[in-house]
Amino acid sequence: MQFNTWLIFLLTAIGLSLSPGPNSLLVITHGALHGSRRTLFTIAGGVFGFIVIIALCMFGIGALIKSSIVWLTVLKWVGGAYLVWLGIQVWRSPPIVVAVGAEAATASGWSLFRQGFLSAATNPKGLLFFSAFLPQFIDPHRSLVPQFAAVAATYSATEFLAEYAMASAANWVRPWLERVGRRFNRTCGGIFVAVGAVLPLHA
Repeated sequence: MQFNTWLIFLLTAIGLSLSPGPNSLLVITHGALHGSRRTLFTIAGGVFGFIVIIALCMFGIGALIKSSIVWLTVLKWVGGAYLVWLGIQVWRSPPIVVAVGAEAATASGWSLFRQGFLSAATNPKGLLFFSAFLPQFIDPHRSLVPQFAAVAATYSATEFLAEYAMASAANWVRPWLERVGRRFNRTCGGIFVAVGAVLPLHA
């Protein structure tokens, strides 16, 4: 992966990691219930789940475009259209509300890890998103293994840092999301629309 392509991916990954989703809600909830240190298990599970999805999408897409370079162009434009549609849905979505009970239930590290993993790995929207997102950054003339390593490491780092920040600031983030949630959704939705419109044009 060329440096300028990686830089675009890094900036996009940061925006994606900060956008609302099932894992961010789970991390905020666990951060408020269990504290940021124990929520590291939840975060690790979610990151591992995303790595699994990225691997499935990237190598599946790689196998497809090896048969014809035309498929890469098709996937880029279909993926771009999906990102624009997703951005519109995020823009129109209601503010996020995170409900947290008064008392924290006792949960093992494995239980928290499993919840984080399942939240990421079983979300069909995540699979669709990465299927649309990753073709924009695949170079069919290079080996997929180092490209996967760069993509997985970059996204894992941004997701881990973003989720840990959310967990650490859980008690502050929850009311903030409820107060400015609609504006936050519109900002994230606008980012997705811009990415979907511009990335298919990126060589």
